[in-house]
Amino acid sequence: MPRIVLPTLALLATLVVSVSPSGAAEPPYALLGKEAPDFALRSSGGTNLRLSESRGDVVMVSFWSSRCGVCINQFAALQTLQATYGSAGLVTLGVDVDDNQAAARDFLAALPNSFPLLMDPAKAVARLYRVDSLPLLLLIDRSGAVRHVHRDYRTGDEAGYLVQLKTLLDE
Repeated sequence: MPRIVLPTLALLATLVVSVSPSGAAEPPYALLGKEAPDFALRSSGGTNLRLSESRGDVVMVSFWSSRCGVCINQFAALQTLQATYGSAGLVTLGVDVDDNQAAARDFLAALPNSFPLLMDPAKAVARLYRVDSLPLLLLIDRSGAVRHVHRDYRTGDEAGYLVQLKTLLDE
């Protein structure tokens, strides 16, 4: 095989691995494999919640907005996962990044929710987590490390979440 072909094949393999299902290249997520930065936010119910309070549990953190149509679909999938695996040690936190808190409250009022919804109108936590698309879902292991990252959402993605969650819950 000519020498030029091997480097070209290696480059193509790298590109294929780093392309999302939509065909667009995704940058690597900087916090993957690292400890999830701690944060505290006010919930829609008025109480303050801190991520570190969930240490020892598997945590799903979903960044979303009422302006994000696909977020509604992911929201429903996360509700089902939380209802099914909450007793096994799963904690789900939704982090709303709406500028307009009234729009966020209206959005929440229309949806049943079984997990805390946290408000981040200043986007301080979103910046801390380098949120570059919505929805952005992070799966955090019991020791507090970011183990999986999912950008965007398509119907059926929850099957992949489930495989990863079961692994984390069994650790």
